[in-house]
Amino acid sequence: MENLVQVTGSNLTYVYVVLGISLVALAIAYALRAQVLAANEGTEKMQEIAAAVQEGAAAYLNRQFKTLSYFVGIVFFLLFALPGEFEIRVGRSIFFLLGAVFSAAVGYNGMWLAVRANVRVAEAARQKSAANAVKIAFRTGGVVGMTTVGLGLLGASLVVAIYKENAPAVLEGFGFGAAMLAMFMRVGGGIFTKAADVGADLVGKVEQGIPEDDPRNPATIADNVGDNVGDCAGMAADLFESYAVTLVAALILGKAGFGDAGLIFPLIVPAIGIVTAIIGIFITRLRPTDKSAMQAINRSFFLSAIISAVLVAFATYTYLPSSLMQMSGLTPEAAAVDVNPRILAIGAVLIGIFLAAAIQLLTGFFTEVGKRPVNDVAASSKTGAATVILAGISVGFESAVYSALLIAAAVFGAFLLGGGSIVLSLFAVALAGTGLLTTVGVIVAMDTFGPISDNAQGIAEMSGDVKGEGAQILTSLDAVGNTTKAITKGIAIATAVLAATALFGAFTDAIKEAVHKAVGDAEVALQYQGILDVADPRNLVGLIIGAAVVFMFSGLAVNAVSRAAGAVVHEVREQFRLHPGIMKGTEKPEYGRVVDICTRDSLRELVTPGLLAVMAPIAVGFGLGVGALGAYLAGAIGTGTLMAVFLSNSGGAWDNAKKMVEDGHHGGKGTEAHAATIVGDTVGDPFKDTAGPAINPLIKVMNLVGLLITPAIVSFALPTQKSTSLFIALAATLVIIGALIRNRRQSTTIDY
Repeated sequence: MENLVQVTGSNLTYVYVVLGISLVALAIAYALRAQVLAANEGTEKMQEIAAAVQEGAAAYLNRQFKTLSYFVGIVFFLLFALPGEFEIRVGRSIFFLLGAVFSAAVGYNGMWLAVRANVRVAEAARQKSAANAVKIAFRTGGVVGMTTVGLGLLGASLVVAIYKENAPAVLEGFGFGAAMLAMFMRVGGGIFTKAADVGADLVGKVEQGIPEDDPRNPATIADNVGDNVGDCAGMAADLFESYAVTLVAALILGKAGFGDAGLIFPLIVPAIGIVTAIIGIFITRLRPTDKSAMQAINRSFFLSAIISAVLVAFATYTYLPSSLMQMSGLTPEAAAVDVNPRILAIGAVLIGIFLAAAIQLLTGFFTEVGKRPVNDVAASSKTGAATVILAGISVGFESAVYSALLIAAAVFGAFLLGGGSIVLSLFAVALAGTGLLTTVGVIVAMDTFGPISDNAQGIAEMSGDVKGEGAQILTSLDAVGNTTKAITKGIAIATAVLAATALFGAFTDAIKEAVHKAVGDAEVALQYQGILDVADPRNLVGLIIGAAVVFMFSGLAVNAVSRAAGAVVHEVREQFRLHPGIMKGTEKPEYGRVVDICTRDSLRELVTPGLLAVMAPIAVGFGLGVGALGAYLAGAIGTGTLMAVFLSNSGGAWDNAKKMVEDGHHGGKGTEAHAATIVGDTVGDPFKDTAGPAINPLIKVMNLVGLLITPAIVSFALPTQKSTSLFIALAATLVIIGALIRNRRQSTTIDY
């Protein structure tokens, strides 16, 4: 198929301008970083605790990256084995490596600054300045946000500048690198943080009756470390890969839908997002009239969303013509449709922006303190832990339906803009994803706000240097942080669905191209037109397997937390038993032992979910064909959306219900109602911070694997190659079975 698309002249200039804007974002990140580090670090005791958290977080991430480097190295060479021109294969492997490195850099940078900002936020609260505490926490998040958008846009624009019209094929590698590393960081960080959190809560709060961040609890340092490696580093990497993968999907489909302009316009939209992110970060200030920091954060988010919409509309009408006929490099399918490209583009981007705002409101309703769902969960604590669990599960189920319908409406709305052309419709879905991510700088800042405020409260409580009004400021910020984390998880889920849907479209396009190249016979190629027909038993089986993998992945993640938390509980109990001076305050707990347990167990548990995500699509694709692989991806997208929202919002509701009781509702701390909400929060921890968030990169990893292997599946489907195809499927299946058996055996052989 002849390549009609060209990136030359003014279009190439636009690419270089976008590249320059990405560098501006990184410069802004550096400037904000300097502002944060200039703030006061607090008392000597506070600095000592912060240093322990810093040491633990850095040690964990260094060990994690060392472990993941083996996976990255293997995939780097495996990508060379895929069909394609030599230049493209080399570029794909190199940019896979760059995507992985950028994802790691975003995560590590987020962690590094967060563990230094936490003590500064605590000090601001000690000085009774809520406004300054909010400013430091949010601007720290701003550094992570600007790094995310800067590196994401830098990578994408570099690929387009170097490879021009061949950029989409190379971008597959960049997106895959970002998504794979983010998935591992999400799973590993999630296991670490929740193992420590669950262990600390069950032994400290429930058994010993001491506060959450009491310095006598051996798991407190590990808990604070976990907040950063999971909620901060993991989420930053997750949102980075959402950003990268959405751009990948938009550029792949843009080339097919808008020709030359399709490789430029998807870069212009996120470039505008950088401008709005800068505005959103700097206007976030706590006013004396604000009831909580949530009001200030909501205000900046919605203002930045409005500014994004206006600027994107202006850019669209400036850059795009009013008719497809005025555009160059179009495919015959796109050229045959009478659609105004300006209306399509601005409509799709606005859908994405509105979706982000709607998810924010919906998630806030189901997880925010003071709203009816959380009030109901808190009230259920009066009748015990069982009713708390039931109430939280019902909140998760209900919210999942509304969120899924909202995301589905956005996808269908974008689809309608395509005027009947599948290519243009799917490109509109991808543009909706880029529209949603115009606010990603502020979204990342909101998310990072959560672990920083949580850590600040922990440092304050452990040091004993922050009392009265200062302690109340931190309690309020921690509750707000729980809500912001839940909101950003909801938005991350929405981006996952939009990106996956767009990638699914790219996948079907890849099938057509692969068939054309491999077969070259129009009559034979016609056989592939009904390849995604669900009436085909192979496709139905693929659909079921796709849905099942999401359940298996979630089960592995939750079980991993359960096992690791069991080891932490045992260790903390043993320290209290063997060292009675800990409770009396005459002996210092061995914090490092719990950090080591969490590090060991989380890294051990990474392997099985990672292999499942990569090998399952290979097994289905080569074993049952591309149609079954397509159905597999559809099943994973549908089930993954519902599961991720359910897990995230249930956990968020349980967490803030506990906060409500701790604030004095329904009896307050130390009561049976409090113990019941602690159990609910403990169940919710792996839901909202391990399994739920990890589903986002899981969906995109599987879609990208499907996209990458499609040409090979089609070529091996020829009669002469069928035995090779079955061999690959069998090998992938055996790898999955071996990993699951190993994982199951581990559950009964934990060495305490």
